Amino acid sequence: MMIEERENMKNKKMMSVLSLAILGSSLLAPSVLAAEGGVYQSNGLVKFVPDEDQTNPVDPLDPEKPVKPIDPTDPENPDKPAKPGTDGPLSIDFASSFDFGVNKITSKDEIYYARAQRFNGYDNRPNYVQVTDKRGTNAGWVLTVKQDKQFESDSTVNKELIGAAVTLSNSKVNGLTVTERPEASDVTLTPGEEKVIMSAEVGAGAGTWLDYWGVVEKMTEKDADGKDVVVDVTKSVTLSVPGKTAKNAKEYRTSFTWRLTDVPPTGETETVTP
Repeated sequence: MMIEERENMKNKKMMSVLSLAILGSSLLAPSVLAAEGGVYQSNGLVKFVPDEDQTNPVDPLDPEKPVKPIDPTDPENPDKPAKPGTDGPLSIDFASSFDFGVNKITSKDEIYYARAQRFNGYDNRPNYVQVTDKRGTNAGWVLTVKQDKQFESDSTVNKELIGAAVTLSNSKVNGLTVTERPEASDVTLTPGEEKVIMSAEVGAGAGTWLDYWGVVEKMTEKDADGKDVVVDVTKSVTLSVPGKTAKNAKEYRTSFTWRLTDVPPTGETETVTP
């Protein structure tokens, strides 16, 4: 019996060793097979070119949303769309026109506020300007504005609002591109003089950027019939008119030229932090 028991124990040990050997070989087999396949590398490639297509206006407070601005300076067509922006990879996509409302003639110094920017099917927003740099060069750019002439009316005796001045203040810059932001400037315009509104140094300003002035506020005023009406205004876009300036009961107009270049103009401006 003792001999038989020893033989059984011996057989069990041999079976255990054999089982472990088989299990070990099965665990090692995949590694051996993977190593035998070798290693191979492939490549990826993408290339970009400047975009010559026109860039549409977007919401200055939420640049992901497209908008359709309205030109407030055409009273016969109150819902007339603003004209399209410029073409090319460095473009002015939109700039607000400024409507300072209907006001009573007075001999006091007065400040008038611009109506907020209106859109088709969208909430009013602060007045703003939008530019896009799709050149892909990171060369920087400068945006300027010039009031072409003083507010004038050809069909009256006092043809010019002498001493009137437009001021753009509380500038804020908004955009979506993860890069160095351009800087914005608060300015008081002098007719015939070019002033820097927004500028991007070399390495900054790629993508679409918006400079907007202040916030939209509600204000109560009298309409043509003397009734109170509530209007949305941007108090950071103002027209100051001296009380001593003679005014006639007429409409006075001016125009503004916005210029975007990659060559910085001469002259200093007051720069504010976005």
